[in-house]
Amino acid sequence: MTDDVLISTQDRVGRIRLNRPKAIHALTTGMCEKMSEALLGWRSNDEVEAVVIDHAEGRGFCAGGDVVMLARSGDYDAEEAKEFFFAEYRLNHLLLTYRKPTVAIMDGITMGGGVGISMPCTFRVATENTRFAMPETGIGLFPDVGGGWYLPRLPGRVGEFMALTGARLDGAECHYLGLATHYVEQASLADMIDRIATTPQRVQGPIGAFAATPPDTKIAANLPNITKLFASDRLEDVLAALEADGSDWATTELATLRTKSPLSCKVSLRLLAEGARREDFADEMRAEYALAGRVVRTHDFREGVRALLIDKDNAPQWDPPTPEEVTDEMLDVLFAPLPESEAWTPFPETENERV
Repeated sequence: MTDDVLISTQDRVGRIRLNRPKAIHALTTGMCEKMSEALLGWRSNDEVEAVVIDHAEGRGFCAGGDVVMLARSGDYDAEEAKEFFFAEYRLNHLLLTYRKPTVAIMDGITMGGGVGISMPCTFRVATENTRFAMPETGIGLFPDVGGGWYLPRLPGRVGEFMALTGARLDGAECHYLGLATHYVEQASLADMIDRIATTPQRVQGPIGAFAATPPDTKIAANLPNITKLFASDRLEDVLAALEADGSDWATTELATLRTKSPLSCKVSLRLLAEGARREDFADEMRAEYALAGRVVRTHDFREGVRALLIDKDNAPQWDPPTPEEVTDEMLDVLFAPLPESEAWTPFPETENERV
């Protein structure tokens, strides 16, 4: 058995390398706990001045989490799923409050849980291979791991557009939108990391030295349409706007939205609207943890995983089947806060560090 996460140091840099290539490095509870253990150990270790997170062999940085496990857990009491979310969100919060520079190498597929461990990092490096997305509405979930915090803070309504459609962005688009801080060609990554290891006290210098000029982006031309047609926090309004517009772009996005879970889309819009008003990332994690533990038990999540990942018939039967049938009362039940005794908490070492 090989380790799913490789922990090491290179000179004065802590290295975290995801190593589950057959699953495109999708996260498990144990992987999250092991990464957090390493990060907590390095916090007070003067011999480690910076941290680099990337993947070892295989393609993709991180495809997300073990959603099949989450769905099977949701069939029962969801306890295993909640254990995973608790560990994953503690890792997300730890990274965002970390006092030393962190670097995420978003080379290849960076989705779901991969977004959760890259977005909190000080430096986020995209490449020509980056494929960045939050595709959760296609399986009846929602953009968690801080999606409710990051997405509404993107320009215009790009975050809402990404949450609803699951749009995949390339590395240049990630850099354009600020999801990535730098764009570096994949062939330069190894040399860049070696240079970081020699000057960990000045991480930005080595990254900047290897940064390339990204190509032009499609998302730039589409921003006016996104801002206009995805302006509403009400799913029915977004669908009506796309239908009324009638352009090829709008028609394509409308067709995409029709394939998504109406419940998940409404959950996502409400999460982003509430997240935009939050002032503390820990509060976001508490809200997402309460929500996630309930959503994994819904029909749509288990059905979405069945249709896309287990039976692979790509024909999920959503329930409710239309946006109009998803009521505010349904959402209120999912969004209700947990009792204090069941609520998510950050690591004790980070609980007073607000972001």
